[in-house]
Amino acid sequence: MPSATSPAAAASQSPAEAPSARRRRLPEIRLVVVERVAVGLLALAALVGFLVYPTYPNYDSYYSLLWGRELLALDPLSFTAYRAPTEHPLAIAFGALLVPLGDGADRVMVAITVMSFLVLVSALYALGKTAFTPLVGFVAAALLVSRFDFPFLAARGYIDIPYLAVVLWAAVIELRAPRRHPVIVLVLLAAAGLMRPEAWLLAGVYWLWLLPSLSWRQRVQLAALAGVAPAIWAGVDLAVTGNWQHSLTGTQDLAEELGRNKGGAAVPAALYAFLVKLAKFPVVVAGAIGLALAIVLTPRRALMPLVLFVVGAGTFALVGLAGLSVIDRYLLVPSLMVMTFAAVFIAGWTMLEPGTAWRRVWMTGAAGIVIFGIVFTATRVNLTHLHNELQFRGDAHVALTSVLQDPAVERALECGPVYVPNHKLIPDVRWILERPQSGVLARSSFRGRARPDGPAPRRGVVLLVHDRPAIFKQALVTDGDHPADNLPPPGFTRAATSQYYAAYVSC
Repeated sequence: MPSATSPAAAASQSPAEAPSARRRRLPEIRLVVVERVAVGLLALAALVGFLVYPTYPNYDSYYSLLWGRELLALDPLSFTAYRAPTEHPLAIAFGALLVPLGDGADRVMVAITVMSFLVLVSALYALGKTAFTPLVGFVAAALLVSRFDFPFLAARGYIDIPYLAVVLWAAVIELRAPRRHPVIVLVLLAAAGLMRPEAWLLAGVYWLWLLPSLSWRQRVQLAALAGVAPAIWAGVDLAVTGNWQHSLTGTQDLAEELGRNKGGAAVPAALYAFLVKLAKFPVVVAGAIGLALAIVLTPRRALMPLVLFVVGAGTFALVGLAGLSVIDRYLLVPSLMVMTFAAVFIAGWTMLEPGTAWRRVWMTGAAGIVIFGIVFTATRVNLTHLHNELQFRGDAHVALTSVLQDPAVERALECGPVYVPNHKLIPDVRWILERPQSGVLARSSFRGRARPDGPAPRRGVVLLVHDRPAIFKQALVTDGDHPADNLPPPGFTRAATSQYYAAYVSC
């Protein structure tokens, strides 16, 4: 039986109006198609890269796997190990989930981080699209993909990539519906705050932003939610080390030991230098101009990316003042906002009314800027260097595994610990051999320390690093590393060699 149709519905489907409706929907349909094709191509490129360059987690991420393994085994977590990195509670929980996968857990960690990079690119696109226009979002995403520092972080399993993805999606949710979903935004910021403490400040700023629209009861409830991440972090430190400030004090001590403590006076110069390193000089210049244009043309739209930049830069300054490591990864959020404002400089003409002279002039100038950017990047990017860096990460892991699994080395493992030149190889060796903290020692820890981690090499396995790329990445990386720590000690004989390593044994 045919359904009844109201006169209004019939009129809406009349031949005269149907083509007009279709024309209005056509740009939206085309945009969705372009978005899906772009995501598909990016995912395909990520898959190819993951398979062609089989990289492995970085130093910090391997420690997250080790601590996850210790957690599952109900062993004490080795937060106070020699030059151990700062712990990240959510990373430890994630590592514990991966540990049952066995030897493949490290590659799965990298795979999920690479997928997080896709989520990050989508988030930056959504931020640019929501705050400004789809083309601004597309240009910002393209700039991110072409800044190779970010894909390289993903290829090495850095926690910074999922952290950035979570923070940006929280920003997008708030931008799309201001003050409408505070619980969702704060939950995302809490998750980010369990990966990096910089998100604590973002959660606090967001809570202040919510205050005018909240009752006193809601203010207390959401304040508690905003404080979940630092409370859990301090609780984990207290439970493991007995010091709820361990992450702060331990990071300060490690920054001083490794020479990364530059002090507050170095913050302005480091801020500029790191932004140029991460985003590149032309993008920083374009970002400054784009920020000015955004504030003049659409100040309300510019508010969210501007707040993210200011809070990120402010956090970086606080890190320097607190005596923590001043490194470029603490400026990742501001660098993404620089790319967003650079995208405004390039594609902001889409915010002007069609047909205007200013729009045509801006569009023509933007075309010239894009051509300049392509030429600038093509003449300066060193793809050979990038290839070598990625290739080394995979080859070094294979070479290390080959040496440690040599039969002669495996027999010597029963005689004593494994000695490595410094801290860099400790988590890799511990992960491969499934050894506790006492089973892998750094020879550099014996030099100038009041409490050495163990006896000087007498029995066991001494692992040495050879070949120039490996030496300067894993044997001589700080001023405190001594060349003698990468030489065979008396009484040890060579048992196995590989592309980058040699193992000497004594039983």
